[in-house]
Amino acid sequence: MINIKLNINEIFYSLQGEGREVGLPSVFIRLTGCPLRCTYCDTEYAFKGNNLMAIDEIIKKIKQYDTPYICVTGGEPLAQKNCCLLLNELVKNNYQVSLETSGSINIQDVNVSVSIVMDIKTPDSGEFEQNKYTNIKKLTTKDQLKFVIRSRADFDWSVAILSQYPTAAGTLFSPVFGDITPTQLADWILDQQLNVRMQLQLHKLLWGDEKGK
Repeated sequence: MINIKLNINEIFYSLQGEGREVGLPSVFIRLTGCPLRCTYCDTEYAFKGNNLMAIDEIIKKIKQYDTPYICVTGGEPLAQKNCCLLLNELVKNNYQVSLETSGSINIQDVNVSVSIVMDIKTPDSGEFEQNKYTNIKKLTTKDQLKFVIRSRADFDWSVAILSQYPTAAGTLFSPVFGDITPTQLADWILDQQLNVRMQLQLHKLLWGDEKGK
C-alpha cells in the first residue's frame, strides 16, 4: 500500500493531444498547483484545490482504463515533492509514463524510464527568466523539448536557444492557439530549415477549450 498523498486536480481519459504519443488514448493525471503564471496558460483552473489522493488510490483509479499510456501533468507536477514517488509507482506498474513539466524545476530525480516533455518558457510567456537551462543537458532521446511560440520574436529566441543548448531530445514547436496561425509557424520552420516537429493541439481541434473528453 502506498499511502503517500498528492494534491490531484483531476484524472481523466482522453486522446493525447501533443507530442510523440499524439492521438493515442491516454490517462491524464493532473496535479494541482504551479509556481508560474504564463500569459497563455490554459489550465489556470489547476492552480488551486485541495483534493488529496494516496498513490494507491490513484493507481486503482487509472486501472479502470484500458491503456498503457499515462501522462502526469499540471500545473507544474514537480512542484509537489511526492510527484517522483508517483512516477516511480507508475513505472513499477508497467505503464508508459510521460511527464509534462516546465524548464523551471530540476529534473534530476525523475525516474529514468519516464519520458519528459519539457516546456521551456519563451519570452512572451512572461516566465522565461525562470528557465533552468541546465535541464536541457539532462534530456535524452526518449524525451522531448517543447517551445510554445506566440510571436516571431518567440520563434527567433527559440532558434537561438536550440543553437546554444543542443539536445538529443526531440524538439517540438507549437503555436499559441489563436495568437499565430499554424501556417505562419510552418513557414518560419521551413524558411529556417529547422529539424523540429511542428505540432498542433489535437484536443483543441477536436473539443475546443474543453478540458478533456
